[in-house]
Amino acid sequence: MTDVMPCEVELGTRCFGILAREVGPVDAERFIAYVNRERMDYTKWQRNLFAGQSIEEIASDARETSARIRRQRGAMAMA
Repeated sequence: MTDVMPCEVELGTRCFGILAREVGPVDAERFIAYVNRERMDYTKWQRNLFAGQSIEEIASDARETSARIRRQRGAMAMA
């Protein structure tokens, strides 16, 4: 069991870092608090979130969102 924990801690650290980088540390904390408070079923939530979309559509949306965020960050860096 102790072999598993460092991997989970590392995964949590990496995931929070990604989330904080994408939405900012305050909104990342708010999201984590929301998930913990709601005790939501992530799998059910994800199914509802992506209902009716193919994997290709989900991947395309993710690429478009990533490109938009990069453009926004580039514009902010130039300002």
